[in-house]
Amino acid sequence: MTADVSAAAWAAATGQPRDWIAARIPHQGLMCLLGRVVSAAPEGVTCIADSHRSPDNPMRLDGRLGAACGIEYAAQAMALHGALIAEQRGAERSRMGFLVSVRAVSLHVARLDDVSEDLTVAALCEADNGDHCVYGFSLKASGRLLLEGRAMVILSAPPITS
Repeated sequence: MTADVSAAAWAAATGQPRDWIAARIPHQGLMCLLGRVVSAAPEGVTCIADSHRSPDNPMRLDGRLGAACGIEYAAQAMALHGALIAEQRGAERSRMGFLVSVRAVSLHVARLDDVSEDLTVAALCEADNGDHCVYGFSLKASGRLLLEGRAMVILSAPPITS
């Protein structure tokens, strides 16, 4: 694939809506939390989400959405980035991935459900060995940092059998 074709493919992801995202990640229905792709590149992806304000967000507990749930938003951005990388490589998209660990997580707010602005969810790939990736991630609202951290993910995990 030439650099021009690759750049065009990444650029084509920009502006894509929730349904397009859901077609590329394992989460479906209300559990697909991301709303739109803001930017995509080999280095990472940024998305917008408004599902944190939804009363039927499946991660709410007693009507509240704790800030730690933002890790799931970031994990979905990582899954999307992994799917886009697979598309660029001409590889089969992973049907399942695992969040292996999160580190250096800082929660700068207690809750997400009371954030009135859309969330900006960013996942930056810091290292990629083909099936394991390390990502730096953040959630912001109107430029205000809500949470940040790092995560290791396995993007092409085989199914678990018992």
